[in-house]
Amino acid sequence: MSYKQMTAADIAALRELIGDDERVFAGEEIHEDYSHDELSGTVHYPDIVLRVLSAEEVAAVMRYASREHIPVTPRGAGTGLVGAAVAAEGGILLDMSLMNRFLELDEDNLTLTVEPGVLLMEIYAYVEEKGFFYPPDPGEKSATIGGNVSTNAGGMRAVKYGVTRDYVRGLEVVLPNGEIVTFGGKVVKNSSGYSMKDLIVGSEGTLGVVTKIILKLLPLPKRTVSLLVPFPSLRDAINTVPLIVRSKAAPTAVEFMEREVILDAEQYLGKKFPDHSADAYLILKFDGPSLEQIERDYEGVARLCLEQGALDVLISDTEERDESIWKARGAFLEAIRGSTDEMDEVDVVVPRGSINRMVAYIHALQSELGVRIKSFGHAGDGNLHAYILRDGREEDEWQRILHLAMEKIYAEANVLRGQVSGEHGIGYAKRPYLRESLEPQVLELMRGVKRAFDPENILNPHKVCGL
Repeated sequence: MSYKQMTAADIAALRELIGDDERVFAGEEIHEDYSHDELSGTVHYPDIVLRVLSAEEVAAVMRYASREHIPVTPRGAGTGLVGAAVAAEGGILLDMSLMNRFLELDEDNLTLTVEPGVLLMEIYAYVEEKGFFYPPDPGEKSATIGGNVSTNAGGMRAVKYGVTRDYVRGLEVVLPNGEIVTFGGKVVKNSSGYSMKDLIVGSEGTLGVVTKIILKLLPLPKRTVSLLVPFPSLRDAINTVPLIVRSKAAPTAVEFMEREVILDAEQYLGKKFPDHSADAYLILKFDGPSLEQIERDYEGVARLCLEQGALDVLISDTEERDESIWKARGAFLEAIRGSTDEMDEVDVVVPRGSINRMVAYIHALQSELGVRIKSFGHAGDGNLHAYILRDGREEDEWQRILHLAMEKIYAEANVLRGQVSGEHGIGYAKRPYLRESLEPQVLELMRGVKRAFDPENILNPHKVCGL
């Protein structure tokens, strides 16, 4: 589909619409950061960047864009990994980061209403100070909540608490034609027709622009304890995960990591990891209302791990030790990035009982293709992050090996009845692999949803299902 090439008159009209030159950038005023996201390698400059402040401003921009047939790309903090917030057709980029107000904490209904530009780490600090808990825990805490909603972000606590979609009660959304609508609300149950709210969550800015979010909160757990469990091999560690899940101990998080990645994190952070005795580790976290209840859960899991060959079970019940473990885990992406000149990521998810097979396959693939692939992930919910490293290869060889590795990994995930993305989304970069993994009828249904919301295809074109 062809779009209008923006003119000087369009730029002037949009400047007037916003009415504040400090929130409008065009042409050479546009910073390089707006041309890409954190990792995907997708690079496109918009024609204009608008830093919007309200749903009404977003609606006015969308009405103008719809009338003039100009593409619009919503963007939060730009921490995505698949090019979803990159302006693939140029046009208008909506920077939502200034829409960052806390609007209401409703303690009676256990909800928090915020604008999409609020950062995830700000939400944690705000609600925990008041004794509440927002469970979704993606690795990038400087991401905006709007971006989390856009990708249905998950994170380490998903094994017990679920993902972003499970905590979105309601949304205010600006449609591509500029209309402002509300989906969902503060109600706990809702069987009133199709769940439009759940269509928006995970749609990566292709169906509407989220301008207000009502989040479900929980009471803050009173105690947390982490276990660091060293294993002699990754196989031993991963093979233990289905047994932990089957034990019904309900850990908050079950993460796996290898010694290589830990060493990268140590170098990146300049801090030592608490243990160096093993080639592979599981990190488990437990939370609850009392230390006694948590102990009942983790003692059974500790015995199980030792029975499966764990070298030890290190209990982290101090803030200092806990921080050293989880800070290293949180630094893995940046640490791996620092170990090579370029990389790309596979974010597959498989049934939990198949995570051991998926990890073993990727390990074997390194030898088969002669490429370094570093992996870690959410073993408790089957979500694996595998990073393919360039390591100085020439461009043609890098592209060949990258695409071959991705094709093989996604094909194996498909054999295991997995999905292309567990939490980072499809965006621009992963579209070919989504097409390969879906039945044609399912892909066409997705495109039908896109056409129903956005018949002119002006909102974030070329993302997800590829219109």
